Amino acid sequence: MAAAVSALLSAWFWNERFWLPHNVTWADLAREPGPEWGSDAQYPRAWHVLFAFPLALGIFAVRLLFERFIAKPCAIKLGIQDGGPHRAQPNAILEKVFTSITKCPDGRRLEGLSKQLDWDVRKIQHWFRHRRNQDKPSVLTKFCESMWKFTFYLSIFSYGFKFMWSTPWFWDTRQCWYNYPFQPLTSGLYYYYILQLAFYWSLMFSQFTDIKRKDFLMMFVHHWFAVGLITFSYVNNMVRVGTLVLFLHDAADFLLEAAKMANYAKYQHLCDAIFMFFGVVFIVTRLVIYPYWILNTTLFESWELIGPYPSWWLFNGLLVTLQVMHVIWSCLIIRVAYKALMRGKVSKDDRSDVESSSEEEDMTSNSTKGIFSTSSNGANRLNGHVASAQWPGEA
Repeated sequence: MAAAVSALLSAWFWNERFWLPHNVTWADLAREPGPEWGSDAQYPRAWHVLFAFPLALGIFAVRLLFERFIAKPCAIKLGIQDGGPHRAQPNAILEKVFTSITKCPDGRRLEGLSKQLDWDVRKIQHWFRHRRNQDKPSVLTKFCESMWKFTFYLSIFSYGFKFMWSTPWFWDTRQCWYNYPFQPLTSGLYYYYILQLAFYWSLMFSQFTDIKRKDFLMMFVHHWFAVGLITFSYVNNMVRVGTLVLFLHDAADFLLEAAKMANYAKYQHLCDAIFMFFGVVFIVTRLVIYPYWILNTTLFESWELIGPYPSWWLFNGLLVTLQVMHVIWSCLIIRVAYKALMRGKVSKDDRSDVESSSEEEDMTSNSTKGIFSTSSNGANRLNGHVASAQWPGEA
């Protein structure tokens, strides 16, 4: 019975009329490509994506070694010390309130604690701020994380540039659809795609051990979205246009991490310059090149050459959703850049790991919702520096 149900569900999920164009079957793609493609060429198989899991664990292990033996010495050489925020003065009563009741006491509770301890309200505010911050990661930890991401993003972008330069569909996007879906994978294309998928899986794993940020859930959903889009495009062999999407997105990511590293090392002018350049690259690639280059070929050229079918609609729906996310992130980047121009330096982004003192006390003294209860992409200041967390627009 269980086997019959499993077979029925499998047949439903892998329905050829959903995944493949009309008159194409899985059996057609099970055959080996012609000898003109080389001995290592083959069509994508759904089970190929399983190789991304051990590779993701390998990437995570390499990251741990990289951060310890390469990134950390570099950070120390730049003068970044392995020290966390100031630790709060031990106090059993405040510690109990912090761990059991609230980390952000309102004005009424602050007044009660002030009378109980015979402390000034401002002193209690300072204690809760320091107590929250003492659990946050050090600047050294954040620098190491950014340096790892910078290294990977720059490496994969460089590999992608070299690989894409020699592909015909990089110069003529209609090549993404000629003879589709009978487009064999070469080894270079396979490694590029699976490595990208493995990296996003590694981000899924490491997000639970990385620096915790206010937009944890949003980034978790984003990583799922990326994994789903890469996997989906691989299974139905839309890998050619998929490589265009991946390459385009890699163009700005390493610049963001470079700006964050400059911020952690206190090279403020360098940080501002890199961030402004990142903003330009991000907006041009996401709001100009992406719709003109990617959406044009997936929506219109593919319609003309292969026609729509169910998974075609889903794939394009995901890509259009991605464009909506680009618009939102671009607006956030423009807002940060505008405030930077007004202040003369880049503001930190809303997902900061360390709180500022003056804003926190003002908010608490007004008996409001507590410290930094702003929305997930507000731009609060941290000594005038760039956000210590991920910036808006990281995709």
